[in-house]
Amino acid sequence: MRGAGLAALSTALRGDGDQQDGQQDDRGGWPYPSLVQVAFDLDGTPLLLLSTLADHTKNIARDPRVGLLFDGTAGLAEPLSGPRLSVLGRAERSEAPRHRARFLARHPGAALYAGFADFSVYAVSVERAHLVAGFGRVRWLDRAELMLPAVPMALAEAEKAILSHMNADHADALRLYATVLAGRSAQGAGSWTMTGIDPDGCDLRRSGEMARVDFDHSVENPEDARVTLAGLARQARQSAPGSAPGAADDPVDSDDRDG
Repeated sequence: MRGAGLAALSTALRGDGDQQDGQQDDRGGWPYPSLVQVAFDLDGTPLLLLSTLADHTKNIARDPRVGLLFDGTAGLAEPLSGPRLSVLGRAERSEAPRHRARFLARHPGAALYAGFADFSVYAVSVERAHLVAGFGRVRWLDRAELMLPAVPMALAEAEKAILSHMNADHADALRLYATVLAGRSAQGAGSWTMTGIDPDGCDLRRSGEMARVDFDHSVENPEDARVTLAGLARQARQSAPGSAPGAADDPVDSDDRDG
């Protein structure tokens, strides 16, 4: 879920009761699927940027219950053998600055219209989810199995400084995270940037391509994040023959303790 940049959003189509082409409008209650960009709060809460002019937002105003389908089957010869997750929850408008900042960091192109009066961030309060992890591997998950119990505020407050430091001073480490640890191609225009860090891992972006690097333990404060990122950099260098190690690009040796 955290690695997805897009999701299929399902809402309950509103019934306006109007006449359409001389007939009574009977669309109310029908499932209405749409494609949306998605980001996440540090605890895993899905975040959407929606316009009040869109049908799915009008539907949410009537009934906040939504479904989100996260598809992890891309590139598989047999897609139905791959993972996908259907998340059920309730979408509510959020005024939290952190939610807007995290969404725009993940989807910088959205800044072109995010300031329009009709656009708002919506946070989806997850209630349960249905996981299909492959053939015969199907189960329901409750909220506690899918989400973190709370947002780690120490990490949330340091996130902006961590991202700024990593993007300004550790471009080579970010490249190694993406190409060695996340398996992305070394070919491509532009450089990798870190768009978010949370207790479970960090998010990277290069142009329209995204990558997710998972941590092997939960990270909840900036010092633990610094040590973990440094360990990942060393791990990536050791796994990439010909990449010369250098303390100058090792986050653990930075004077910026938040990085």
